[in-house]
Amino acid sequence: MVRELYIIGIGMGNPNTLTVAAQQALEDCDLIIGAQRLLDALSDFDAHKKPLVGADKIVHALHECQAQRACVVMSGDVGFYSGANQLYERLESLDASVEVLPGVSSLSYLCAQLHTAWHDAYVVSAHGRTSDVTGAVQSHAKTFVLAGTGASSARGICEQLVQRELGNVTVHVGERLSYADERITSGTAAELSDQDFHALSALLVLNPTPVAPHVRAPHLPDSAFLRERVPMTKEEVREVAICKLRIAPNHVVWDVGAGTGSVSVEAARAACEGQVFAVERSPQAQDLLRRNKEAFCLPNLHVVEGEAPYVLASLPAPDRVFVGGSGGRLEDVLRAVLAANPRARLCITAVTLETLGEAVRCTRELDLANVDIVQLSVAKAHKAGASNLLRANNPVYVISAEGAREDCEERG
Repeated sequence: MVRELYIIGIGMGNPNTLTVAAQQALEDCDLIIGAQRLLDALSDFDAHKKPLVGADKIVHALHECQAQRACVVMSGDVGFYSGANQLYERLESLDASVEVLPGVSSLSYLCAQLHTAWHDAYVVSAHGRTSDVTGAVQSHAKTFVLAGTGASSARGICEQLVQRELGNVTVHVGERLSYADERITSGTAAELSDQDFHALSALLVLNPTPVAPHVRAPHLPDSAFLRERVPMTKEEVREVAICKLRIAPNHVVWDVGAGTGSVSVEAARAACEGQVFAVERSPQAQDLLRRNKEAFCLPNLHVVEGEAPYVLASLPAPDRVFVGGSGGRLEDVLRAVLAANPRARLCITAVTLETLGEAVRCTRELDLANVDIVQLSVAKAHKAGASNLLRANNPVYVISAEGAREDCEERG
């Protein structure tokens, strides 16, 4: 039985792309196991070669063989749509040391050949699996695809893109990457839809106008939050307020007068790559904020103890600001926001006519742009015997606006 095992990603198949560590392991081993295509590329290595695929078959062979040192070779990078995942789960039965040596993936190789980065690419595999490639391309600016056969081949994918009215997207098809007869063909999906390509192909598709939301909608019910006796922005109002803010994944958001943190939590889920600062003066509410933060596992939500506007100057400049409570200092709060970022987008909720009047006055005095005022009148059903009766809540006013009237633009 094998005592030393190396799981090696050999790249696209050309041995010239092997890492030095992988070459050394292959030279020192007694047995090499892998798909026949991969073994053919390793003909220069003297070890006995056994063509096998499938984790169960490979582990059985490792148990039965007499080799002390063996290598299992996988195509590409062992962490990139690789059979190594199934193999890992079955290696516990093997009393051997295991070392994993990743190779060069077709993703990194193709992007390198095209002189472009791949960190911003959405990755899809249509190789031996069902994938909605056209849906991925439709919703992402850059999509990498491992092609398969038939409808999932490079030509089949281009044909599907044309059918989905995506014939104008740019497609780069890399065939037999790393081999001597490697070929990279570029054009629109429409231009490539009548061409045949090798079965070993990968695509990089560029869509200049992806149908992808830049903002994320809230959806948590009120019952999801810990509340006790701390004021909370209710579900229907919260949904409208978050949508009016138009929070993008990388935004910095202030929630002033955060209360239980229901808006803070929804904002932190929307700004998943950004940060949310929940400003609250009440110790009881601060405790609830922290508990709701922990309940939803939101490391990007920060509880700020203190009273606005005094604590706002210490915070990073905001892209979006929600004001659920200002302690009677609404104008001072808004001035602090605009001092930090003159182009910040604001959303204010008001329950009383006095607060509404003050908010409208501030939008005028501060010369805010794109002012929008909505009154929400919500009635919810309650059981009354065998019937349902609607019980009206107090109307709530939602005021949204942006700074820098002279050059303000609607931003996603």
